[in-house]
Amino acid sequence: MPDSQDVRIPTVDVTRPSVARMYDYYLSGKDNFEVDRAAAEQVAQAMPEIRELALENRSFLRRAVRYMTQRGVRQFLDIGSGLPTVGNTHEIAQEIAADARVVYVDVDPVVLVHGRALLGRDKSTTVVQGDMRRPGEVLGHQETTRLLDPTAPVGVLMIAMIHFLTLEERRSVMEELRAALPPGSYLAATHVTGEGHSASAVEQIEAVYATTPTPIYFRPRQEIAGFFEGFDVVEPGLVTIDRWNPDSDQRDRPRAKAGTWLYGAVARKP
Repeated sequence: MPDSQDVRIPTVDVTRPSVARMYDYYLSGKDNFEVDRAAAEQVAQAMPEIRELALENRSFLRRAVRYMTQRGVRQFLDIGSGLPTVGNTHEIAQEIAADARVVYVDVDPVVLVHGRALLGRDKSTTVVQGDMRRPGEVLGHQETTRLLDPTAPVGVLMIAMIHFLTLEERRSVMEELRAALPPGSYLAATHVTGEGHSASAVEQIEAVYATTPTPIYFRPRQEIAGFFEGFDVVEPGLVTIDRWNPDSDQRDRPRAKAGTWLYGAVARKP
């Protein structure tokens, strides 16, 4: 672990559910607390396929990383990376390009501790604590600038993250991020939608996430498209993640109908 990295153990709030730890529970991980499990089970009551959706979302991430790496991207910024799991961004990218570098970013202190423990000796990766609402701080973090070349294209991942932004935040956050990225950079993102699903289920899930520090917002496709403004969305466009599959890697071909709860896209900065 680089000497410049802050190794202090952060304070963890176990009185409120954390979206990162809830997501870890959906993926059958062990880095969660009772408050997280209770909230996740309430979500599962409204969305019984939540675990399949979490797996499908990870599958989209891996397909997107392969897509970008195959097009020459060698550095990635995984914002809202969550707790380490199978098939992390650096593992997928380095299958194609051994020199690929990844900065993982999350606001949750548990992610920080576990990520640094796992990746502390990997010179091609680092983990920083940061808030997606302040992309300038994330991009300017000393660990980000140490590992990533600010003049070369970056693959930015905001997987299951942008639905935590209000529409008022969307413009400032996404414009600042886009402006800071070099031309040729990519953005991959997924966002929940209530289209085709029960309104009562959506209301119940939003109520659960309202108890966390990061409320969630279900939106129709038209509103989600606004998050990609200024980028060129690549084929097959902004679609539910069960339909996004530009590569032919059999390991991560979409399978689960649960994927219809999320829209996803990969887009390139001109």
